[in-house]
Amino acid sequence: METTSIIVRVATPDDIHFASTITDEMESSAKARGTGIAKRSPDYIAEKMREGKAVIALTDTGTWVGFCYIETWSHGEYVANSGLIVSPNFRKSGVAKRIKECTFKLSREKFPNAKLFGLTTGLAVMKINSDLGYEPVTYSELTQDEAFWAGCKSCVNFDILTSKERKNCLCTAMLYDPKDHYKPEETAEDFKQHSKAYERLLRFKQSRFLKVFKKKQAQENAGGGDAGKKKMFAALSSLFHF
Repeated sequence: METTSIIVRVATPDDIHFASTITDEMESSAKARGTGIAKRSPDYIAEKMREGKAVIALTDTGTWVGFCYIETWSHGEYVANSGLIVSPNFRKSGVAKRIKECTFKLSREKFPNAKLFGLTTGLAVMKINSDLGYEPVTYSELTQDEAFWAGCKSCVNFDILTSKERKNCLCTAMLYDPKDHYKPEETAEDFKQHSKAYERLLRFKQSRFLKVFKKKQAQENAGGGDAGKKKMFAALSSLFHF
């Protein structure tokens, strides 16, 4: 897929008619991956466009390609580039990286002193973040704003997060601190050198956490169990072929 015909720019109120398409694809993509992201309504996405806190990608003929938006936490001390989504027809074209780069630039312009952070289960997103200067960190270095963590409730892994007292989960935390950060060249090189280790870590976390929930599931089955947690475990087992 050629990316030269794709325009990546800050979204405007004129783009609001894409809001439902964007949220539908967010939900569809999350279901396909077996993971969850904070669910957003078309009205919420539209508001981000009105505020100039979103980036959209379109073809030169006006076809929607991708999207990402900015959220602030802890009174603007932390900023997250959230909801990155690319239309299935344009994936693996390099446009996700262009959207992230544009959103990162917009975040730095609007909130130059804020710490930029993100949570991801994907090596591809980790690589993009590393190229921008993000580095892996512990969850304790992220915002402790309850509103942010409440957004994780829509993820099938939320029980894992809470069981770990929000200190760990399947996601990897990454942070860019404008006051104390490595150069993008350094974080990119570090990711290149340790990508295999990151991949093994993700697999280890998946396996370890799932074993805990398999044991818990067996206990719940013996005692009647909880339907919601059974459903969550089934989704996890399907995702990781446990």
